[in-house]
Amino acid sequence: MSEHLHQNHPAIVKRLKRAEGHLRSIIDMIEGGRECLDIAQQLHAVEKAIVQAKRTLIQDHLDHCLDDVVGPLTLEKRQSVDTFKEITRYL
Repeated sequence: MSEHLHQNHPAIVKRLKRAEGHLRSIIDMIEGGRECLDIAQQLHAVEKAIVQAKRTLIQDHLDHCLDDVVGPLTLEKRQSVDTFKEITRYL
């Protein structure tokens, strides 16, 4: 498989590594008998970080790969593609 690197991939990796560290901390919290509220808050933070990483990856893919696939478009069709890209931000 060929290398497929986008502008935001390094930022996504950084975010995921931070989430990985948080997960290790959460495991330690559970094993250490920390309060459930504290654990739930940290799990929520990790969940948000992963969701944001996914959204960034999808947007990055759309911004770079979709245009390569569809090629040059009329203004009307370009607006449809741009609208599609915008609506995916709400996924």
